Amino acid sequence: MEIQRFLLGLYGFFCIYTSLSAESTCKLKAKFNLNGYKDVEKKRVVVGGMFPVHMRVASTDGNTSRVPVSSGCEGFNFRTFRWTQTMLFAINEINERTDLLPYTDLGYVIYDSCYTISKAVEGTLTYLTGQDEAVPNYRCGNGAPLAALVGAGGSDLSTATARILGLYHFPQVSYFSSCSSLSNRFPFPTFLRTIPNDDHQSTAMAQMVLHFGWTWVGIIAADDDYGKYGIKAFKEQVEEAGVCISFSETLPKVSSPEAIHSIVQTVVESTAKIIVVFSSEVDLSPLITELLQQNVTNRTWIASEAWITSALINQPGVNSVLAGTLGFGVKRADIPGLQHHLLDLDPYTDPLTEEFWETLFNCTLNYERALQMAKERAEEVNSTLPRAVRGVLNGLCNGKESVAQLNDTYSDVSQLRITYNVYKAVYAVAHALHNLEHCEPGKGPFTGKSCANITNFEPWQLMYYLKNVRFKVPHTEEEIHFNDGEIEGFYDIINWQVNRDGEISYVNVGHYNGSAAQEHRLHIMNDSIVWNNEVLEPPRSVCSENCQPGTRKGIRQGEPVCCFDCIPCADGEISNTTNARECILCSGDYWSNEANDACVPKIIEFLAFEEPLGITLIAISAFGALVTIGVGVVFVLHIGTPLVKANDALLSFSLLFSLVVTFLCSIVFLGEPQNWSCMTSQVALALGFALALSSIMGKAAVLMLRAQALKAVRVKAKAAAKAAKAAAEAAANSGNPDVIATNINNNDISATTNPEVDSLTCAHQRAITAVATLIQAIACTVWLIVLPPHPIKNTSAQNIKIILECDEGSVVFICCIFAYDILLALLAFVFAFIARKLEDHFSEAKCVTFGMLVFFIVWISFVPAYLSTRGKFMVAVQIFAILASSFGLLTCIFFPKCYILLVKPERNREEMMRPRAKPRDGCSTGTSASLATAATEINASFASTAIDDQGT
Repeated sequence: MEIQRFLLGLYGFFCIYTSLSAESTCKLKAKFNLNGYKDVEKKRVVVGGMFPVHMRVASTDGNTSRVPVSSGCEGFNFRTFRWTQTMLFAINEINERTDLLPYTDLGYVIYDSCYTISKAVEGTLTYLTGQDEAVPNYRCGNGAPLAALVGAGGSDLSTATARILGLYHFPQVSYFSSCSSLSNRFPFPTFLRTIPNDDHQSTAMAQMVLHFGWTWVGIIAADDDYGKYGIKAFKEQVEEAGVCISFSETLPKVSSPEAIHSIVQTVVESTAKIIVVFSSEVDLSPLITELLQQNVTNRTWIASEAWITSALINQPGVNSVLAGTLGFGVKRADIPGLQHHLLDLDPYTDPLTEEFWETLFNCTLNYERALQMAKERAEEVNSTLPRAVRGVLNGLCNGKESVAQLNDTYSDVSQLRITYNVYKAVYAVAHALHNLEHCEPGKGPFTGKSCANITNFEPWQLMYYLKNVRFKVPHTEEEIHFNDGEIEGFYDIINWQVNRDGEISYVNVGHYNGSAAQEHRLHIMNDSIVWNNEVLEPPRSVCSENCQPGTRKGIRQGEPVCCFDCIPCADGEISNTTNARECILCSGDYWSNEANDACVPKIIEFLAFEEPLGITLIAISAFGALVTIGVGVVFVLHIGTPLVKANDALLSFSLLFSLVVTFLCSIVFLGEPQNWSCMTSQVALALGFALALSSIMGKAAVLMLRAQALKAVRVKAKAAAKAAKAAAEAAANSGNPDVIATNINNNDISATTNPEVDSLTCAHQRAITAVATLIQAIACTVWLIVLPPHPIKNTSAQNIKIILECDEGSVVFICCIFAYDILLALLAFVFAFIARKLEDHFSEAKCVTFGMLVFFIVWISFVPAYLSTRGKFMVAVQIFAILASSFGLLTCIFFPKCYILLVKPERNREEMMRPRAKPRDGCSTGTSASLATAATEINASFASTAIDDQGT
């Protein structure tokens, strides 16, 4: 017994010594200035909460000459204060239930984070300590165990608190922190949330942009994790789908008018009509104010869930800027009894509610403060105290003002979205505690199948139940469970529409379900959307308009891919889709249409019989053939006349026949080329001209030989005449008359020495014609056998047409064949030109000469004309050359003869075919009828010369 007392005394001494040592070594460094609610007395479990009731910390003077004091907060936020009251309402509701935690009363400790990380950290440390003083790593006091922290508002705040709470495996259930970075379980192992992960929201925004075909958007994000991670995920998805970012701006966390003004200028200067904003209401509010001041309209704003239903943004007058806004809101619900709780407040219960009341009604609940304020106002206006006292009544609240009559953001329960998330978070903690409390011994989840004690459990034990909790939310029957700390991504799509009162109303126009199939996730009722400026069609937001079919996209150097020029496709290329990157080349027998959006069959071109040009050429060809046949008939009717017999009649008929062939073969060139027509047209033309030119050559050869013979006879006659004259002069000088008689006899003898009439007979001429034509016929036969002409589709001459034409088969063959015709023409021309001075009453040599000149002129003109044309006009030029040359030969050679036969028959006599007397001046030469008549002329001339000489 004595030993036990000694040991107890020793233990007590040790405890006292330890306490005194701690007091001498431990020192409280700071005392935090925190606002909130606290109710922990006689409670079995305490639930923590953190809400950004104020929008910022109050500025300090920065004085370092005194003990630092934790900064206060300013900028009361009625919306977040409603969230705070919702947690109180939910805890009271749970405490009153008999089916949920029936043996446990929940207490609460709620702090104001002031939307500042430092305040959130202060609240977290204070909450973990269990007192109003923060002692890291210590839980001071013997109060009720701490269950979990509901909070802490924005993603930045939750990131800071989650890092601290994660060190102690302390559960945190957030209602508003949606940043995707918080899903990382390594730095945030105990973080859960009742708001969807922003990855879902970023995907939903990207799908909305793609749904409406917007390819040119601006993005604005808050300078925190919420804005940075959310906009980053959105940007990656839309850029992968081909959307371009016009500008990317960051909202400052600290008030900066210069930065806000710069962002507004960027918005004004950008051509993007769609602007995506990932920001909280607090960070966005200064930008909206500046947009209103500068009256920036005609923009459609895509809102994140943090501000889509914010009353701080939806202030009077914003409809000119924000009407038509589309955004994503978390699930909405009605919470029965909440509005009554919100309206049934006692402003004197705590400082935070008192501040709310004074801010809401713009008054003060403190009489002394009101009196002091009244005195200050009285001094400013030099008023007396009684008036100042009367002024106190105007600025003093009585605590009985009606909150319901103001109809402000705090009491508005029409859009309970984040509020509903707070409600679900509190119930999630309650159900986890309920499961922990009702654990059956021996069936527990912990070591040895043990259970935790509701009055003394560790945070990590509650974390197990929170991760596996599954319950239905009261009044809504929504089933809640966490999938690795996350819930399903479901959003309502909200459209800001101006109602009849000129105020903004939130209209549900669709939804996004992240757990549905990819193609069914986004559902938008397009007809229900009212766009900015009340237009019915979705606004267009593109850097460049879509390139229509027939054009392709030409990227502008140094600009985003959404900025491009539409370049028309070249001829022969098409694009049949919108925004085609390349044009497609039409192949084969196809070509692009005028719009360059489809390949159409090329135009088939050939000189058809039925078209006007073809009909005209047929008529001319038929006319030429008929005229030639008519000339042949005239020659047949006058076959026995001297004019027809003057030269071989058979050659004349062969020439006429060849002209008929050339006239008619031009018709074969018309129509769609076939194998038979290609061979017939070219061969008939070659043989026709060969026969015609060889016949002319035979005629011209006879005329040339006659002219040469006559020239020789005349030379001899002139020499004989000179000799006779000399003899006569000699006789006259000698006086011997016999000399004269002898000379006369000599003249008679010379007169009888006549040359052959024609060295080329008709048989010779016919043989020449036949041989010349036969050579051409043999060449054509070889041509047809070796490389015959055949029809082809010429696609190279004209891009839009397929020209059906005849391929000659061999350039060498056709050049040789028509070169042979040219040779015959040259020979005929040379022969006729030599005989051109052989004159009689008809002058056939001159006619042949002119005919050949016309022939050459036509074909020389044909070559450049043929080479400068394409398609059916090449055929027309060729036919024209054939007809012109044929008409030239017919006209020059046969029309003078027909004129004599039909109009001047009196000239068709034998003596008219004889040569005319040569003038003495020698200016006229020649004959053309026969060498016999030429001999007669020579004798007569010789005799007359002798007589004249004798007379002399």
